[in-house]
Amino acid sequence: MKLELKVILRENIGKEKEEKIINSYRVHKNYDMVTFKNINDINLVLPYKGENIYIKRSDINSDIYLLEDLIGLDVYDNEKLIGNVDDILKNKLYDILVVGKSMIPNIPEFIEKIDIINKRINIKNIKGLIYED
Repeated sequence: MKLELKVILRENIGKEKEEKIINSYRVHKNYDMVTFKNINDINLVLPYKGENIYIKRSDINSDIYLLEDLIGLDVYDNEKLIGNVDDILKNKLYDILVVGKSMIPNIPEFIEKIDIINKRINIKNIKGLIYED
């Protein structure tokens, strides 16, 4: 699926926000890296380096969710409720969902399905993954 989102960039404090379209996104050396549609010269994007990107939720289709949307979702192992997502930790390789005292890597080996509409995450419980008193 091709990512094409309109985003609002803040050039500098006190100036007007400016809309750009993200052409691509990837993580590069622990940094989030984006390219913008119709901007192919590195010198034209350097002023945006380190700036925040704001996305209008209305521009996100139903196939895409933000990481913050996972906070509060119920986490299930088969039909057993484990708890809900309290926080998300950023890691060099992947994000980690904090569910009570358990930490679940947000990768296909552990996450079976994320269902934003039904506010549910199904996990593949591997022995030792879930903290049990």
